[in-house]
Amino acid sequence: MLGWGRVTATSSLIQQGQELYQVERFAEAVDIWQQALKVEKSQSGSQFSQAMVLNYLSLAYQQLGKWQEATVAINSSLDLIQKSQPTTQPAKLTLAQALNTLGSLQLAQGKAEEALNTWQQATAIYSATGNIQGKIGSLVNQAQAQQALGLYLQARKTLTELEQALLQQPEQQLQITGLRSLGNVLRLVGANNDSQRVLQRNLEIINKANGSKQELSATLLSLGNTAYAQGDRTSALKYYEQAAINAPANITQIQAQINQIYLLIATGEAQKAENLWRQLQPNLANLSPSRSAIYARINLAKSLLKLGNQGKSDSARLLAKAIQQAKSLNDQKAQSYALGYLGGMYEQTQQWSNAQELTAQALQLAQAINAADVAYQWQWQLGRILKSQGAIKKATAAYEVAFTTLTSLRSDLVAINSDIQFSFREAVEPVYREYVELLLNPGVDLEPTQEQLKQARQVMESLQLAELDNFFRSACLQGQIVPIEQIQQSSAAVIYPIILQDKLEVILSLPQQPLRHYAAKVSQTEVDNIVEQLRENLEKPFTTPEGKDLAAKVYDWLIRPVETQLSQSQVKTLVFVLDGALRNVPMAALYDGKQYLIEKYSIALTPGLELLGPKPLRQSKLKTLVAGLTEARHGFNSLPNVADELKAVESEVPSEVLLNQTFTSTALQKQLDSLPFSVVHLATHGQFSSNAEETFVLAWDKPVKVNELKDLLRRRDEISPEPIELLVLSACETAAGDKRAALGLAGVAIQAGARSTLASLWSLDDESGARLVGQFYKELATKQVTKAEALRLAQLSLLKDPDYRHPLHWAAYVLLGNWL
Repeated sequence: MLGWGRVTATSSLIQQGQELYQVERFAEAVDIWQQALKVEKSQSGSQFSQAMVLNYLSLAYQQLGKWQEATVAINSSLDLIQKSQPTTQPAKLTLAQALNTLGSLQLAQGKAEEALNTWQQATAIYSATGNIQGKIGSLVNQAQAQQALGLYLQARKTLTELEQALLQQPEQQLQITGLRSLGNVLRLVGANNDSQRVLQRNLEIINKANGSKQELSATLLSLGNTAYAQGDRTSALKYYEQAAINAPANITQIQAQINQIYLLIATGEAQKAENLWRQLQPNLANLSPSRSAIYARINLAKSLLKLGNQGKSDSARLLAKAIQQAKSLNDQKAQSYALGYLGGMYEQTQQWSNAQELTAQALQLAQAINAADVAYQWQWQLGRILKSQGAIKKATAAYEVAFTTLTSLRSDLVAINSDIQFSFREAVEPVYREYVELLLNPGVDLEPTQEQLKQARQVMESLQLAELDNFFRSACLQGQIVPIEQIQQSSAAVIYPIILQDKLEVILSLPQQPLRHYAAKVSQTEVDNIVEQLRENLEKPFTTPEGKDLAAKVYDWLIRPVETQLSQSQVKTLVFVLDGALRNVPMAALYDGKQYLIEKYSIALTPGLELLGPKPLRQSKLKTLVAGLTEARHGFNSLPNVADELKAVESEVPSEVLLNQTFTSTALQKQLDSLPFSVVHLATHGQFSSNAEETFVLAWDKPVKVNELKDLLRRRDEISPEPIELLVLSACETAAGDKRAALGLAGVAIQAGARSTLASLWSLDDESGARLVGQFYKELATKQVTKAEALRLAQLSLLKDPDYRHPLHWAAYVLLGNWL
């Protein structure tokens, strides 16, 4: 939210620049404001008016990706203001505005902490001067910086404060634009349900106040985007239709119709999409040039490409027009996008030389303005084009550059430009997988070198981290990692399955041995289907021959080819860095035809071998905080066997217990703050999902979402130097029908900051769950064994009992993180 201050001298030029900025003609706005600045200087205009113009210039330079010019302009603006010592109200507001601009520059350059500090200063000035509009804008900014820093509770607190301020705001127009902005920010940070609630409230206010059609349409468009983010395509389509009907013939209507076309094609309604495209053409042709108009054409072109040959020629025309408009506006970022997507179109039609030339041009422009979020896409595209022409070495080099760019971008990917349709699954994940494929298949009859295998392993670990960043909408694992090479893991083998489109590749790391590599000729679809069927069979209360066959199939892919090497190397623990759908099944239940894998090895999982503080558990210091629910709460049924589970834990290790009414989020926080527990055991309903909003554990007072759980558990870092050694989550389960649900489990494990997490993939509310947990603690407390071995012994105690032989009873529990 940017408010324009009032400037006395040269106000006509300044006004002109503002108008150009508002319609996204940034380069032209720069020219006009530079003229205004010259006039101000030549007429010895006031330092505040010069500062204001420099502030505007910095904003426009930021939009153009000209970071150096933006920095010089805002620093000059702030210098002038400080020299004049701002004491009057207008002078203070000029300072606040300049600080807001500086904050946006800092955030764009990845300096989130500095940005937050700057925006807090701006908010304080706006509050002191009673400027509500400015305060609201800087609070929105603060929340985004807090989110980027992983400070979720603070971000949520800021947004709640903002919502209250807006709802008490008497000026309706400010309330309407503010709430819409808040709804959009909530969606950006992944709080989709809150986004929907705020936007619905916004809609009610507009309807009640008989607001303008423009306002109504903009909010309906935002609601459509939120419904799409929630995976509700039907509602999204309805909102887009309403937004288009209510909007005057302008960019909002066109954006709504383009989003409709995208969804209609995605749901197989090609004819409807084509009709809507014909209807939209005249309005699109009449749009005056702006960045939004260019991005609208690019997004539309991307969708139309899926409509066969006619769609391709329409796409080419749209992209050519977008390039022409971007050039006329001197907008290099928009030009890079348009050229790159045109190159991508030629890639689809296999016109390689055109594709390569346009992609190289797009890349050059993106690099010229340091737009790494755009550059990596063209580096990747170049890699694909080279690979298609058989230039494997050059293609691998292009992929390496794309991978390096992506790694440097980690924390910024979550705040990527929302004007260009962006999906992690489509726009990031394939870069990693395709690069690994090239590393593992360097050419006909060529085996990958040790260096290539190490790089492939590194790339897959980076993908795991990138997935978690995308899950949490922030870079969550910085500065807390220990590379596996530094770990005394003499008795552990590490297995990396990598799911590619037409095969399953596996890398094996044995202690003090070179990396090994093998592959199974099985497609991604087949892997997904077999894993899904296996999971269904494991949850059935009776053993089926089909279940064992499926478990044997996965065993054949992952273990059979290296059985001999594993037994010769005398490893005791298998550590899996699982990929994709494989995360949803317990490796313990793999079957070799005679035995389950758990009968031969201890098993652990890790989301990557850059582990959190890998040290063995000190058995003598086991102090446990146990919390559980046995009664039905918040629509979840009762868990009668949890009482036995808690008794079993208490009988084996010293414990502090919170049960039912005493297990509230506040009580949990209080206990964690007051005593240093090495183990935190939560026996309650919980769900792991691929969506952070739907990943939670249930306390008596409310479901505690993963980001809040992180803040509860991590707060003790400030109080106690001892980390939580073990977090146990029993009675939790992975979300039904969510193929990537185990991502939430890894997310909880990482964010909790615990060295290890023991969790259940499906809920076990019966006697077997209590028995397994009790036995696990007994092994841990009485024997000098690793956590992985304690789990194995507990699982074997059930497997040997005729009543509990079926994997349903013992396989659900998996150990993540440090297995020592």
